[in-house]
Amino acid sequence: MQTDKRRQLRDAFGAFMTGVTVVTSRDKTQQPIGFTANSFTSVSLDPALLLVSIDKRSANFANFTECSHFAVNILAEQQKETSNIFASKVEDRFGLVDWHASEKGTPIIDGASAWFDCTLHQVVDAGDHAILIGRVEDFESQATAGLGYYRGAYFTPYHNAETLIHRLSVEVSALIECNGHAIMVQKDGAASLPTRSVEKGSVSDTLEALIAELGVNANPGFVYSVYEDRQNNKQHIVFLCPLPTDTALTPLHQGEWFDLDRLSSLSMRDSALKSLMNRFVRENSVGNYSIYYGDEINGSIKQFAS
Repeated sequence: MQTDKRRQLRDAFGAFMTGVTVVTSRDKTQQPIGFTANSFTSVSLDPALLLVSIDKRSANFANFTECSHFAVNILAEQQKETSNIFASKVEDRFGLVDWHASEKGTPIIDGASAWFDCTLHQVVDAGDHAILIGRVEDFESQATAGLGYYRGAYFTPYHNAETLIHRLSVEVSALIECNGHAIMVQKDGAASLPTRSVEKGSVSDTLEALIAELGVNANPGFVYSVYEDRQNNKQHIVFLCPLPTDTALTPLHQGEWFDLDRLSSLSMRDSALKSLMNRFVRENSVGNYSIYYGDEINGSIKQFAS
Protein backbone atom coordinates (compact mmCIF):
# COMPACT_ATOMS: atom_id res chain seq x y z
CA MET A 1 0.00 0.00 0.00
CA GLN A 2 1.29 3.50 -0.85
CA THR A 3 2.64 5.55 2.05
CA ASP A 4 -0.10 8.21 1.87
CA LYS A 5 -2.79 5.52 1.73
CA ARG A 6 -1.27 3.78 4.77
CA ARG A 7 -1.44 7.08 6.65
CA GLN A 8 -5.07 7.62 5.63
CA LEU A 9 -5.91 4.06 6.65
CA ARG A 10 -4.26 4.55 10.03
CA ASP A 11 -6.21 7.78 10.55
CA ALA A 12 -9.44 6.01 9.59
CA PHE A 13 -8.71 3.20 12.08
CA GLY A 14 -8.09 5.92 14.66
CA ALA A 15 -11.71 7.09 14.37
CA PHE A 16 -12.63 4.10 16.55
CA MET A 17 -12.28 5.11 20.19
CA THR A 18 -10.52 2.46 22.26
CA GLY A 19 -9.13 1.86 25.69
CA VAL A 20 -5.41 1.57 26.39
CA THR A 21 -3.80 -1.60 27.74
CA VAL A 22 -0.38 -2.85 28.73
CA VAL A 23 0.19 -6.49 27.77
CA THR A 24 2.68 -8.31 30.03
CA SER A 25 4.44 -11.65 30.27
CA ARG A 26 7.87 -13.08 31.12
CA ASP A 27 10.70 -13.90 28.76
CA LYS A 28 12.63 -17.18 28.72
CA THR A 29 14.81 -15.97 31.60
CA GLN A 30 11.66 -15.10 33.61
CA GLN A 31 12.25 -11.37 33.35
CA PRO A 32 9.03 -9.28 33.09
CA ILE A 33 8.25 -7.87 29.62
CA GLY A 34 5.40 -5.71 28.31
CA PHE A 35 4.12 -3.39 25.61
CA THR A 36 1.32 -0.83 25.18
CA ALA A 37 -1.61 -1.83 22.94
CA ASN A 38 -5.06 -0.50 22.10
CA SER A 39 -5.93 -3.53 19.95
CA PHE A 40 -7.63 -5.38 22.82
CA THR A 41 -10.99 -7.07 22.27
CA SER A 42 -13.14 -9.45 24.29
CA VAL A 43 -13.95 -12.57 22.25
CA SER A 44 -16.03 -15.06 24.22
CA LEU A 45 -17.60 -15.54 27.65
CA ASP A 46 -17.78 -19.35 27.44
CA PRO A 47 -14.99 -20.18 27.17
CA ALA A 48 -13.57 -16.90 28.42
CA LEU A 49 -11.39 -15.63 25.58
CA LEU A 50 -9.85 -12.29 24.64
CA LEU A 51 -7.42 -11.12 22.00
CA VAL A 52 -4.73 -8.52 21.48
CA SER A 53 -2.37 -7.99 18.54
CA ILE A 54 1.40 -7.54 18.51
CA ASP A 55 3.55 -6.02 15.78
CA LYS A 56 5.96 -8.47 14.17
CA ARG A 57 8.67 -5.81 14.44
CA SER A 58 8.41 -5.85 18.24
CA ALA A 59 11.59 -6.90 20.05
CA ASN A 60 9.40 -9.18 22.20
CA PHE A 61 7.46 -10.76 19.34
CA ALA A 62 8.99 -14.22 19.84
CA ASN A 63 8.55 -14.07 23.61
CA PHE A 64 4.84 -13.29 23.41
CA THR A 65 4.01 -15.72 20.62
CA GLU A 66 5.82 -18.57 22.42
CA CYS A 67 4.92 -17.80 26.06
CA SER A 68 2.58 -19.92 28.18
CA HIS A 69 0.87 -17.01 29.96
CA PHE A 70 0.28 -13.31 29.39
CA ALA A 71 -1.84 -10.62 31.03
CA VAL A 72 -3.81 -7.68 29.66
CA ASN A 73 -3.90 -4.65 31.98
CA ILE A 74 -6.57 -2.05 31.16
CA LEU A 75 -5.04 1.25 32.26
CA ALA A 76 -6.93 3.73 34.44
CA GLU A 77 -7.34 7.30 33.19
CA GLN A 78 -4.51 8.61 35.38
CA GLN A 79 -2.01 6.07 33.96
CA LYS A 80 -0.99 7.91 30.78
CA GLU A 81 2.63 7.89 31.93
CA THR A 82 2.51 4.10 32.30
CA SER A 83 1.23 3.84 28.74
CA ASN A 84 4.08 6.04 27.50
CA ILE A 85 6.69 3.98 29.38
CA PHE A 86 5.59 0.72 27.78
CA ALA A 87 5.27 2.33 24.35
CA SER A 88 8.83 3.68 24.45
CA LYS A 89 12.26 2.10 24.30
CA VAL A 90 12.95 2.23 28.04
CA GLU A 91 15.59 -0.04 29.54
CA ASP A 92 13.86 -0.98 32.82
CA ARG A 93 10.15 -0.38 32.25
CA PHE A 94 9.05 -2.37 35.29
CA GLY A 95 11.42 -0.40 37.50
CA LEU A 96 9.37 2.73 36.72
CA VAL A 97 5.92 1.37 37.65
CA ASP A 98 4.35 -0.46 40.57
CA TRP A 99 3.40 -4.04 39.79
CA HIS A 100 2.97 -7.47 41.32
CA ALA A 101 2.92 -11.05 40.11
CA SER A 102 -0.32 -12.99 39.69
CA GLU A 103 -0.73 -16.51 41.03
CA LYS A 104 0.62 -17.72 37.67
CA GLY A 105 3.59 -15.35 37.98
CA THR A 106 2.41 -12.97 35.26
CA PRO A 107 3.18 -9.26 35.87
CA ILE A 108 0.09 -7.24 36.87
CA ILE A 109 0.19 -3.41 36.77
CA ASP A 110 -0.94 -1.89 40.08
CA GLY A 111 -3.80 0.61 39.83
CA ALA A 112 -5.10 -0.75 36.52
CA SER A 113 -8.81 -0.38 35.93
CA ALA A 114 -8.98 -4.12 35.25
CA TRP A 115 -6.62 -6.99 34.45
CA PHE A 116 -6.92 -10.44 32.88
CA ASP A 117 -4.43 -13.25 33.48
CA CYS A 118 -4.47 -15.64 30.51
CA THR A 119 -2.98 -18.80 29.12
CA LEU A 120 -1.94 -18.49 25.49
CA HIS A 121 -4.81 -20.19 23.65
CA GLN A 122 -3.87 -19.53 20.01
CA VAL A 123 -1.60 -17.38 17.82
CA VAL A 124 -3.07 -16.24 14.51
CA ASP A 125 -0.91 -14.77 11.75
CA ALA A 126 -2.39 -11.47 10.53
CA GLY A 127 -0.29 -9.50 8.04
CA ASP A 128 2.32 -7.36 9.79
CA HIS A 129 0.87 -8.35 13.19
CA ALA A 130 0.02 -11.54 15.02
CA ILE A 131 -3.14 -11.99 17.08
CA LEU A 132 -2.69 -13.42 20.57
CA ILE A 133 -5.84 -15.16 21.77
CA GLY A 134 -5.82 -15.73 25.51
CA ARG A 135 -7.97 -17.90 27.71
CA VAL A 136 -8.82 -15.95 30.87
CA GLU A 137 -7.75 -17.85 33.99
CA ASP A 138 -8.18 -15.01 36.49
CA PHE A 139 -9.25 -11.37 36.40
CA GLU A 140 -10.11 -8.36 38.55
CA SER A 141 -11.90 -5.06 37.93
CA GLN A 142 -11.61 -1.91 40.04
CA ALA A 143 -14.61 -0.21 38.32
CA THR A 144 -12.49 2.93 37.79
CA ALA A 145 -12.55 5.06 34.64
CA GLY A 146 -10.27 3.75 31.91
CA LEU A 147 -7.77 5.66 29.77
CA GLY A 148 -9.10 6.33 26.27
CA TYR A 149 -7.42 6.67 22.88
CA TYR A 150 -8.84 8.45 19.83
CA ARG A 151 -7.24 9.61 16.57
CA GLY A 152 -3.68 9.35 17.85
CA ALA A 153 -4.31 10.95 21.26
CA TYR A 154 -5.30 10.01 24.78
CA PHE A 155 -8.52 11.29 26.23
CA THR A 156 -9.80 11.28 29.78
CA PRO A 157 -13.42 12.46 29.58
CA TYR A 158 -13.81 13.28 33.26
CA HIS A 159 -10.63 15.36 33.45
CA ASN A 160 -11.40 17.17 30.22
CA ALA A 161 -14.91 18.01 31.39
CA GLU A 162 -13.68 19.29 34.76
CA THR A 163 -11.16 21.54 32.99
CA LEU A 164 -13.89 23.30 31.06
CA ILE A 165 -16.33 24.25 33.82
CA HIS A 166 -16.57 27.26 36.11
CA ARG A 167 -14.92 29.65 33.65
CA LEU A 168 -16.07 33.24 33.19
CA SER A 169 -14.81 33.65 29.63
CA VAL A 170 -14.06 30.82 27.22
CA GLU A 171 -12.88 30.95 23.61
CA VAL A 172 -13.08 27.92 21.33
CA SER A 173 -10.75 27.44 18.35
CA ALA A 174 -10.82 24.86 15.58
CA LEU A 175 -7.56 23.39 14.28
CA ILE A 176 -8.43 21.83 10.92
CA GLU A 177 -5.87 20.19 8.61
CA CYS A 178 -6.29 18.83 5.09
CA ASN A 179 -3.60 17.53 2.73
CA GLY A 180 -0.79 19.40 4.45
CA HIS A 181 -2.76 22.64 4.89
CA ALA A 182 -4.45 24.24 7.91
CA ILE A 183 -7.19 26.86 8.12
CA MET A 184 -6.01 30.21 9.45
CA VAL A 185 -7.76 33.58 9.68
CA GLN A 186 -5.87 36.78 8.89
CA LYS A 187 -6.90 40.05 10.51
CA ASP A 188 -4.98 43.31 10.83
CA GLY A 189 -1.82 41.64 9.51
CA ALA A 190 -1.82 38.80 12.02
CA ALA A 191 -2.89 35.17 11.63
CA SER A 192 -4.92 33.15 14.11
CA LEU A 193 -7.00 30.01 14.27
CA PRO A 194 -10.75 30.26 13.60
CA THR A 195 -12.11 31.22 17.01
CA ARG A 196 -15.50 31.89 18.60
CA SER A 197 -16.42 32.99 22.14
CA VAL A 198 -18.73 30.82 24.21
CA GLU A 199 -21.62 33.14 25.00
CA LYS A 200 -24.80 31.09 24.94
CA GLY A 201 -24.99 27.34 24.88
CA SER A 202 -22.24 24.82 25.50
CA VAL A 203 -18.65 24.51 24.31
CA SER A 204 -19.72 21.82 21.83
CA ASP A 205 -22.52 24.04 20.47
CA THR A 206 -20.02 26.85 19.96
CA LEU A 207 -17.56 24.56 18.18
CA GLU A 208 -20.24 23.25 15.82
CA ALA A 209 -21.33 26.81 15.01
CA LEU A 210 -17.72 27.77 14.33
CA ILE A 211 -17.23 24.86 11.92
CA ALA A 212 -20.47 25.77 10.14
CA GLU A 213 -19.25 29.36 9.72
CA LEU A 214 -16.11 28.10 8.00
CA GLY A 215 -18.09 26.07 5.48
CA VAL A 216 -15.98 22.92 5.79
CA ASN A 217 -17.08 19.35 6.48
CA ALA A 218 -15.02 18.94 9.66
CA ASN A 219 -16.12 17.04 12.73
CA PRO A 220 -15.71 18.13 16.35
CA GLY A 221 -12.64 16.25 17.54
CA PHE A 222 -10.62 15.98 20.72
CA VAL A 223 -9.15 18.72 22.90
CA TYR A 224 -5.68 19.59 21.60
CA SER A 225 -4.85 22.43 23.95
CA VAL A 226 -6.38 24.07 27.02
CA TYR A 227 -4.61 27.17 28.29
CA GLU A 228 -5.49 30.20 30.36
CA ASP A 229 -4.76 33.79 29.39
CA ARG A 230 -4.42 35.10 32.92
CA GLN A 231 -3.97 38.73 31.92
CA ASN A 232 -7.28 38.80 30.04
CA ASN A 233 -9.09 36.31 32.31
CA LYS A 234 -9.86 33.96 29.41
CA GLN A 235 -9.55 30.28 28.77
CA HIS A 236 -8.68 29.04 25.29
CA ILE A 237 -9.78 25.58 24.20
CA VAL A 238 -8.37 24.34 20.89
CA PHE A 239 -10.03 21.33 19.26
CA LEU A 240 -8.34 19.23 16.60
CA CYS A 241 -11.20 18.67 14.15
CA PRO A 242 -10.71 15.83 11.61
CA LEU A 243 -11.96 15.76 8.06
CA PRO A 244 -13.05 12.76 5.97
CA THR A 245 -10.06 11.16 4.21
CA ASP A 246 -11.36 12.06 0.72
CA THR A 247 -11.69 15.79 1.47
CA ALA A 248 -10.19 18.19 -1.07
CA LEU A 249 -9.08 21.79 -0.54
CA THR A 250 -12.05 23.99 -1.41
CA PRO A 251 -12.79 27.71 -0.92
CA LEU A 252 -13.97 28.59 2.59
CA HIS A 253 -16.72 30.88 3.82
CA GLN A 254 -14.16 32.28 6.25
CA GLY A 255 -10.40 31.87 6.55
CA GLU A 256 -7.79 30.48 4.16
CA TRP A 257 -5.90 27.22 3.68
CA PHE A 258 -2.22 27.69 4.52
CA ASP A 259 0.54 25.21 3.71
CA LEU A 260 1.92 23.80 6.97
CA ASP A 261 5.44 24.57 5.75
CA ARG A 262 4.47 28.27 5.62
CA LEU A 263 2.96 28.51 9.09
CA SER A 264 6.24 29.38 10.78
CA SER A 265 6.55 32.45 8.57
CA LEU A 266 3.11 33.82 9.46
CA SER A 267 2.83 36.69 11.89
CA MET A 268 0.98 35.64 15.07
CA ARG A 269 0.52 38.07 17.93
CA ASP A 270 -0.19 35.28 20.42
CA SER A 271 3.08 33.53 21.34
CA ALA A 272 1.09 30.64 22.84
CA LEU A 273 -0.60 30.11 19.47
CA LYS A 274 2.76 30.26 17.68
CA SER A 275 4.10 27.53 19.95
CA LEU A 276 0.93 25.47 19.49
CA MET A 277 1.11 25.60 15.70
CA ASN A 278 4.81 24.69 15.65
CA ARG A 279 3.99 21.67 17.81
CA PHE A 280 1.12 20.72 15.52
CA VAL A 281 3.35 20.78 12.42
CA ARG A 282 5.81 18.42 14.12
CA GLU A 283 3.15 16.04 15.39
CA ASN A 284 1.17 16.03 12.16
CA SER A 285 4.23 14.79 10.28
CA VAL A 286 4.18 11.53 12.28
CA GLY A 287 0.44 11.28 12.92
CA ASN A 288 0.59 11.23 16.75
CA TYR A 289 -0.64 14.11 18.86
CA SER A 290 -0.41 15.40 22.41
CA ILE A 291 -2.49 17.62 24.69
CA TYR A 292 -1.32 20.85 26.34
CA TYR A 293 -2.67 22.03 29.69
CA GLY A 294 -1.47 25.26 31.28
CA ASP A 295 -1.45 28.98 30.70
CA GLU A 296 -0.02 31.25 28.01
CA ILE A 297 3.50 30.87 29.46
CA ASN A 298 3.90 27.53 31.21
CA GLY A 299 2.14 24.21 31.01
CA SER A 300 2.40 20.48 30.55
CA ILE A 301 2.43 18.55 27.26
CA LYS A 302 1.30 14.94 27.51
CA GLN A 303 3.21 13.26 24.72
CA PHE A 304 2.19 10.02 23.06
CA ALA A 305 4.73 7.56 21.78
CA SER A 306 4.62 6.39 18.18
